[in-house]
Amino acid sequence: MKILAISGSARGVSTNTALLRAMQELVPDGMTLMVFDQIGSLPIFSPDHEAEKTPAAVLALMAQVAQADGVIISSPEYVRAIPGGMKNLIDWMVSRAEIIHKPIALVHASHRGADMLASMRLVLSTVSSRFLEQHFLSLPLVGKSPEEVRVALGQADVRTRVIQFLQGLAQEIARCASVPAEDLP
Repeated sequence: MKILAISGSARGVSTNTALLRAMQELVPDGMTLMVFDQIGSLPIFSPDHEAEKTPAAVLALMAQVAQADGVIISSPEYVRAIPGGMKNLIDWMVSRAEIIHKPIALVHASHRGADMLASMRLVLSTVSSRFLEQHFLSLPLVGKSPEEVRVALGQADVRTRVIQFLQGLAQEIARCASVPAEDLP
């Protein structure tokens, strides 16, 4: 099972990226988790640059989305909202087929951000018929360095929560795969 984990942060030492990278070490057997942390490399979305004019960076990301069995998104909140780079990435996906029936789950590297998460849930449920709203992991990691995040995920209780999240995600993806897209509402 292939999972694409998208970091919604353009920051070099992002807590969200660090969380996704640390999660790579905890994936269950039979699962791979690839991290996309180049959100800042995507050009600003414009409908004038879709179809045959789609930029190479966007096409490369969409190929990764197409190959994935599921997607995890971890994003910071900026001013109680979805950061511009993350919204830009979603805007690139909204009219493309790769994401429409793709299972998507959220992880959050903070104990706050309810407004951004509510907005993210609304947007993701619009772009994918298989947004897994109830399958969610939140860890209080705000302000931690990548090394501190890795250490935090090594703690038994946190490690167990992450592993359970990933195992549950695998189950949800398998469940989604058993329901044909044409049978979805």
